Formats: sequence, C-alpha cells, structure tokens
Amino acid sequence: MSERNNSKVKTRKYWLNTHLFLGLIFGLFFVMTGITGSLLTFYIEIDEWLHPELILVDKPNQDTQSYETLFQALKTAEPTRHRAWRLELPDDPNRMVTARYYKPVETAHLDFAPLMVSVNPFTAEVVSSRFWGDFAMTWIYDLHFALLLDANGRIAISIIGIFIFLSLCTGLYLWWPSKHTLKTAFAFKRHTSLQRNIYDFHKLTGVYSLPILAIIVVTGVLLGFPPVKPAVNAISPLYSPENIQSTKIANELRLSLDDIVDIAQQQFPTATVKWIETPDGMVGSYRVNLRQEGEPSQRFPKTNVWLDQYSGEILAFRDIYNDNAGDTFLRWLHPLHSGQAFGLTGRIIVCISGLLPLILFVTGIIRWRQKQRKKAL
Repeated sequence: MSERNNSKVKTRKYWLNTHLFLGLIFGLFFVMTGITGSLLTFYIEIDEWLHPELILVDKPNQDTQSYETLFQALKTAEPTRHRAWRLELPDDPNRMVTARYYKPVETAHLDFAPLMVSVNPFTAEVVSSRFWGDFAMTWIYDLHFALLLDANGRIAISIIGIFIFLSLCTGLYLWWPSKHTLKTAFAFKRHTSLQRNIYDFHKLTGVYSLPILAIIVVTGVLLGFPPVKPAVNAISPLYSPENIQSTKIANELRLSLDDIVDIAQQQFPTATVKWIETPDGMVGSYRVNLRQEGEPSQRFPKTNVWLDQYSGEILAFRDIYNDNAGDTFLRWLHPLHSGQAFGLTGRIIVCISGLLPLILFVTGIIRWRQKQRKKAL
C-alpha cells in the first residue's frame, strides 16, 4: 500500500472512531431531544388532549368577553398576584385564553416557571391554574430545552448540541462520495447482506435528513446558548425600547385592555393581536404584541407596541420590517427550530424529523455491534 493510501486509511479510521464515540456518548441525548421536539411541535394540541377541560366542547352562541373582563377574572381568581400578567390570544376564538404570571412566589427560585391560567373566552371562567413544569407538556419542554436543570441545563444542552452537530459533520465526511461513486452514493443496495442493508439505511437516513437535522440542531444550540445574544448585539445592535415607563397622574386610572388594544391596532391596522402584557406596578406600561403578515413565528411574533397605562400614549414600538440584521437573525431561530416558519407543513416536517435520531442511533448501534462480532471471530 502506498504512503498516500495508507494516510487515507488512517484518516478515515480516525474519523470513523470519532463518529462512533460521538454517537455512543451523545446519541441518546439526540434521541431524547428529537422525540421531545416532535411532541412540542404540537404542544397546545397535545396539552388539550391530555386535559380535556381545556377544550370548549359546547360553544355558546355569544361573542367572546372583552379583554378587560378576562383580566378581571384573572385578578379575582388570583387576588395576590399584583405584578404583570401576559395574556395569549389564540388564533382560534374557540380556544382558551392562556395567561402567564411570570414570577409567582411559589417558583421564584426557578429561572422560568410561570403560573399558567386558562380562561374561557366566552364566560370568563377560570378553568385551569397550573405552574409551569407541573404538567406533562411543560415538563417535556424543560427536558428538551434544559434537561430539567433550569438555567444551567440550557447551557449543557447547547454544548451537547454542538457535539451532535459534529457527529452529523463526521457522518457527512465519511459518506462523501468520489466522482466514481457519486451515482451509487444515494442508492439503497437491495438483494445484499443484512449488514449492508443496515449500513445503507443508516447512511442514507443521515444523508437525506442532514439539511433539516442540521437546521434544527444549529438553531437549538443558538437558542439556548447565553453568549449568542450579546455576540449578535456586538455585531448588529439589537432593538431595545427606551423610556417605556408610564407617567402617573393623581387620581387617574389605567385604561382598559380593550382601549389599549384599539390604540395599538391603529399603529399596525393589518396586524393580528397575539399577546397583551399588563403594567407591572404604578409606572409600568402596557405591551401589545402583534403579528404582521410575513412574520415567521405564529405564536411569538416580534411586532410590539408599548403604551402609557393612563393616557394610552405610544411610548415605543417595534416594526419588524425596520429590524436590522441582528434582530432579523434572532427572530428566525425559534420559527425555524419549531417549524412554525412554514406553518402546519413546517411543524409536521419537524415533528417527523424528530424521529430520525432514533433511527440513526439504533442503526448505528446495530452496525457497531456487527463490526464487534466480526472482529471477535
């Protein structure tokens, strides 16, 4: 064997071992995040299925209650919660309005564990009050995003994601065909040994799924890694509203949520209201979150209007069509990761893709065991 060929063999063996060890060490994490990610693409639907009380079976023949009425129902049900609430308004009016109280005293020691309250939009009845992490879908979210380890877990899962991405890259390197083998590199060879079938299945699953898996893994790493946002801000300064405190005037009462939404809607008349955040204290401001046509995120768009709670004056607003490169980059991460950027089709693709790591892991283990048995002979 020539020196050049010998070097190629050693190099390939090195990357084979690297690919193997990365798969053995981080493969189960890849499987776990894949399966939990599949479930989370239909988070709301599965949560409703698990908790039928959240489904409006009998829809009354009446209009939905005003936003202010829903807010008052929250205050009545939770009279000790004096800080800001954030109400999510679903696209389907026959779904519950979900409100989040971000820092309840019961979970203040955790990085993220809001109180989640579901309100019937027709009757203003509070039908569910749960802490994040205490019910199945939020537990799955914390497992997926932070390994149930709170803030430190987000860093850990991002680091693991980097090694998973390296595993994908080494697999691509090992597969990369020469000019002579290009025609057969994408083909599954039938009528051959079981060992060859397993190898082809593992190889082709990785090759054909690589683009979507790479996007999901990379966006997941960027979403969870704390230095990413400061780094992006250093390159392209991110939008940050200024002077968004309300000016308190003696004996003046805050405006209702409905009045505030009307004012915000005038700023973006064609946008859809998605969230309403109530003022945090006497000088806090309202924030109305809207979705404009073309925004990649369905549930968490970035068009915002901040308003004085007493006068309704617009204190600041963010129009995503005026975003710079940094904000645009960050705005696309979550919709790409979850598939929301491409609507229901994108969610289905991501859901199915979440099962591919299991296939890669199982076929990889089988192939490794086959080689071990062959060596033992």
